[in-house]
Amino acid sequence: MNIRDIAKLAGVSVSTVSKIVNKKDASISKETRERVLKIVHEYNYTPYSSTINNATTTGSIGILINSLDYVDHALNGMIDYAQQKGYSPIIFNSFGDHKQELKNITTLGTKQVDGIIWDPINESSLINRNHIESLDIPLVLVGQMEEDIALSLPYEKAAYYLTKQLLERKHKKIACIIGDDNSNEAFIAGYKQALFDYNLKFENSLIVQTLDYGINDFIIEKQISGFVSADFFKSIELYNLAMQSGLKAPKDYSLLSIRDETEVKYKNYQDALSTITISNTSFGKYVCQSLIDLITKDEALQPFCEEMVLNNTKSIGLPAENERPKILVVGSINMDTYLYSSKLPHNGSTNLLSNLSKRPGGKGLNQAVGVAKLGHQVRLIGCVGSDSDSNNMFQELKKNSVNTEGVSRSDDTETGQAYIFVESSGDSMISILPGANAELSPAYIEKNHDLFSNVKYCLVQTEIPIDTVERTCSMATEKGVEIILKPSASKTISDMLLAKTSYFIPNEEELASVCPAFDTIEKKTEYLLSKGVKNVIVTLGKRGCYLRNAEQEKFFPAADFSAVDSTGASDAFVSSLAAYLLRGYCLEKAIQIATYAAGFLVSRDGITTALVDRMTLESFIAKKEPHLLLKD
Repeated sequence: MNIRDIAKLAGVSVSTVSKIVNKKDASISKETRERVLKIVHEYNYTPYSSTINNATTTGSIGILINSLDYVDHALNGMIDYAQQKGYSPIIFNSFGDHKQELKNITTLGTKQVDGIIWDPINESSLINRNHIESLDIPLVLVGQMEEDIALSLPYEKAAYYLTKQLLERKHKKIACIIGDDNSNEAFIAGYKQALFDYNLKFENSLIVQTLDYGINDFIIEKQISGFVSADFFKSIELYNLAMQSGLKAPKDYSLLSIRDETEVKYKNYQDALSTITISNTSFGKYVCQSLIDLITKDEALQPFCEEMVLNNTKSIGLPAENERPKILVVGSINMDTYLYSSKLPHNGSTNLLSNLSKRPGGKGLNQAVGVAKLGHQVRLIGCVGSDSDSNNMFQELKKNSVNTEGVSRSDDTETGQAYIFVESSGDSMISILPGANAELSPAYIEKNHDLFSNVKYCLVQTEIPIDTVERTCSMATEKGVEIILKPSASKTISDMLLAKTSYFIPNEEELASVCPAFDTIEKKTEYLLSKGVKNVIVTLGKRGCYLRNAEQEKFFPAADFSAVDSTGASDAFVSSLAAYLLRGYCLEKAIQIATYAAGFLVSRDGITTALVDRMTLESFIAKKEPHLLLKD
């Protein structure tokens, strides 16, 4: 095969072929150049001048790879494109060995290739770049190179796209699953950027590299609502682990992943999981095309781009907590100081204490923790100081999976304090220093209006400013939320507030303060109903409680528990009542279950640690009165 044969096959003059093979073809069109070079390469034509001119084309390209990872679709894409264009690829693999990588570079330098594709082992490999540059031929780098223009798969763009899909669906607790290769850094960068653009803080604890059964706890406890994954096989692993706990996407969590288009044996999972395809084959072809474009001087190196499109939306939805109705608590947050003695203090006496302890408390915090322990999603709006006690409050709430988006810190005062005297019989008395609770304003409630969304019941207590209570109840009413009001530390309740209340739950002393003009419980509750209250439930301590509404009045006995500390019994009652009303129980059964919850609390020391969890409560009731657990 000589130059005349090449010219004849290409349909051009001999001089045109000569200019092209000797790279003096600036005036020749791209189409003619490609046609001639394809024939030159296919027929392995070597011009005479190549023996004395190193600038001539040889029709071969070098491919330097560093592991078995490339002996798949990306490499196949490079080879396929090279052969389509009439080039012969010469491939060397260093298998991650720097010494072998240098040997491959110097060996390839003797092959008189027209250009080289190089996937360095890492950044330190670039010290050997001078050996390639001395050949004065085009080079395309592949991988995540910080200091060079290199072609790489769009992991950063993919992570940003996937994370954004979850963020747009109101997810805020998004974990990032990474693989075991060098794509991790880019994928995490895209994930971080998406969080930043949506004003969410990056947490290193949400980067997941190893999966085990414990991941289900994070889903169940609502610490993670969605996952973006750089590894399709780990996505399958998560999917199967979650299934073992009865967790399904997108009902309980959302999962988005990248995958390669050739993973056909996992088609069942491809149909079940929402993924975007990153084509290694297409990437390999693009890398080779970029090198050949540089060889033929057609255009500058451009980054690899691939359209981001989800194959389906079967494993992506709204956060589980956004789909289920929840409970909102607005109230006080205190550091409780317990003072134990044989009897309660009284005027003119000196009382010796037997013990003292400090624990997080306040009716708002107690009720929120009580609801959370009974298995519901709960949000708390309250205020703490900027002291060390405030940190204890956040830790207690986090430990019990209470949403604290509505809890603010005040720079001007300390966290509220409660001093609780407890005598050996279990009776108690409380003195409160409001502290930061007094800073909880109507304006702050309005600022947190989003926390009223998808709420069924709003639990409010009057240990916070009464105008804040009124604004809370007004906003709740506007959104169709039922109000459960505990009138603690308040002498009077306005008619406007009573008219908005679905469940009014005073003890005997609080009832007397609110209704001083009446002498019996029946007359007092009748008065409250006349003011618009839907249901009045008066807690009577050891005697149980009394229900009054338009349809009925009824006494319920207390559960049979030995009293250790009665402090917080009403909080246990209120939180349990709300929890079982939300679960669909009728009011009578919810009250009876709530009396058991209060009984558990008084039989234990403390409040948050004494509040009963759902499994313990229902297991106990199932032995005593199993019919209570059957919904009507």
